[in-house]
Amino acid sequence: MTSTLTVGERVAWYRRRRGISQEVLAGRVGRTADWLSKIENGRIELDRLSVLRLLADVLDVALADLIAEPSLLEWTEDSGQQTVPALRAVLMDYRQIAGLTTAATSDEPMTLVESRRNLDGAWRAYQDSRFGYVTQRLVSLIPQLKLMVEGFDGDDRRTAAGRLALAYQLAASTLTKLGEADLAWNASNRGIESARLSENPVVIGSLLRSVAHSLLSTGAYTEAVKLTHDTAQFLAPSLPKAGRTMLSIYGTALLVGSMAAARTEDRDNASDFLDEAEWTAHRLGGNHNLMWTAFGPTNVTIHQVSTAMELGDVQIALDLGPGLDTSAVPTERRVRHALEVSRALSSANRRDDAMAVVLDAEKGAPEQVRYHFLSRHLVQTWIRTQRNKPSLELAGLARRLNVA
Repeated sequence: MTSTLTVGERVAWYRRRRGISQEVLAGRVGRTADWLSKIENGRIELDRLSVLRLLADVLDVALADLIAEPSLLEWTEDSGQQTVPALRAVLMDYRQIAGLTTAATSDEPMTLVESRRNLDGAWRAYQDSRFGYVTQRLVSLIPQLKLMVEGFDGDDRRTAAGRLALAYQLAASTLTKLGEADLAWNASNRGIESARLSENPVVIGSLLRSVAHSLLSTGAYTEAVKLTHDTAQFLAPSLPKAGRTMLSIYGTALLVGSMAAARTEDRDNASDFLDEAEWTAHRLGGNHNLMWTAFGPTNVTIHQVSTAMELGDVQIALDLGPGLDTSAVPTERRVRHALEVSRALSSANRRDDAMAVVLDAEKGAPEQVRYHFLSRHLVQTWIRTQRNKPSLELAGLARRLNVA
């Protein structure tokens, strides 16, 4: 019923449905009635997730309802095979919850070499923003890796457990992109259990980062900040002699913390995390993609732009974002940055430039643009606030994102 409304109009719709006045709702989120009136009338853009989540909590609705999350990817476009529902079944398998043996999925279990190759391939597809393909692959990959953990012992079992943990992390990352935050949290929890079996501090650190990211995605910002501090403390003994992979894990964990801190308007922690990440990137000596972290100076700057927008520092984002060369990071990172740049340009009333950025991003990663809140919010806002008939380009983009 509310799918064609802007975010502000949905706030008004749910507010009236709850029988709450503008003055009462505004007071409960620490704002003025004038601010809320402008939000509902589209005179102020509401694109900060921290504020949206606060409004959703007060209105007693899911964040997905307030921002009109698209329907989850049910089938891969290239193969027609089921994706998210099938992955949900894998993650919610009662046999694992009860500690029973996983049923065999093939006559020939994977070897360690095959498991490494298959996991690498799935992560590469994620970084290419091919989320439907990744979800489909995980439906078979996770059960196969669980079989390996159950069938091996000693060092081989620990290695297999580490790869299973990273497969769960991949599931959490992909499900977050598709708007399935609660299921992503489930995957992260499963992953940390497997990471502990691996006894590998790099893998454990990577999964702690995944749990922090899941907390961030579910709106538990304060808990995500605390977990980032705990992760840093856990990794601290390894840092003096850390190799590049450990440094990359440490750096990306700090970046998650910076976003969580920004969403609670905790400028001190956000700045501290970014400063430490910048120092770590300098120590790393460039951009790398070790253990699929895409960590380095470029990713640190990408997060400086994102945190600036979360904190309302549009000019800082404009100073850093548009001119940043992101060619050294994977597609997923480039497109995420592009959407943040578009958000900053739109906030500065440069809508033509903002739309050009989204259109360019869509060419490289249509799935990511289609499912991300920012792209859909921006396009819907542009459509609804146009004084004249939308251009053919904007109207076409709105149709593809299903916000026309």
